Amino acid sequence: MITSDKALIVQGVEIHLTTRNEEDYISLTDMVAKFDGGATLIDAWLRNKDTIEFLAVWERLHNPGFNSVEFDRIRLEAGTNRFRLSVKRWTENVGGIGVIARAGRYGGTFAHRDIAFEFGSWLSPEFKLYLITEFQRFKQAEAVRGLDWDVRRTLAKVQYRVHTDAVKAHLIPPQLSAKDAGFVYANEADVLNKAIFGMTAAEWKKVNPDTKGNMRDNATIEQLVVLSSLESQNALMIQQGVSQENRLTMLNNLARAQIQSLLTNPSLPPLKGGPLLS
Repeated sequence: MITSDKALIVQGVEIHLTTRNEEDYISLTDMVAKFDGGATLIDAWLRNKDTIEFLAVWERLHNPGFNSVEFDRIRLEAGTNRFRLSVKRWTENVGGIGVIARAGRYGGTFAHRDIAFEFGSWLSPEFKLYLITEFQRFKQAEAVRGLDWDVRRTLAKVQYRVHTDAVKAHLIPPQLSAKDAGFVYANEADVLNKAIFGMTAAEWKKVNPDTKGNMRDNATIEQLVVLSSLESQNALMIQQGVSQENRLTMLNNLARAQIQSLLTNPSLPPLKGGPLLS
């Protein structure tokens, strides 16, 4: 399965990445954009006998479906004037997975990162070093984003059960239907949303119709920290019988105070923003 388009900027050239079976593939088509000859360089590289041997070694290491018998036939042709090796032939004849062709936007010839780095070395050792450097930087940033997502999911769950248990125990009569109970949960979730974001979930979606996910998915970590705190505070006030109107005012004041604290704490990064009730 091939998914996702990402890009690196290497010596001023945008080079797209794609993912195939959770492995990174780099566009060879983009890589040759800064070199004279363009796509013909890919053809020339694939005709090279050393390239064929390298591809075969890679396939044997990573591809249990590699057809060695068909590869031997290709190897016998390699080096002759008539020899040509297309990505399609490599894929169909030997079952190769290291070099693939993509159609559509940002399409072209892609290769597994190991192979793309080898191709980069063939193009220019200097270019290869820049490519590897940018790829490493990209993967490090990707790892940080992954950690950031894990933190977000954890924060979203910290006080969620405390809040829903308080709603269930104090605001939902035993005889209420599951459907009506769902409205109560959603209504109380919107009390928190209005306190920190200044709008309900439905209002946010109307303002951001093309944004993936909901308002909490798109919140900053700082906002989720405050939201987690508000969940526990709202649960306590529900247990104490405070009216929803008064709770909203008090929660908004708490949100303002806590966000201001985050803004003025020199040990924390700056808050990335987010509307609050005026």
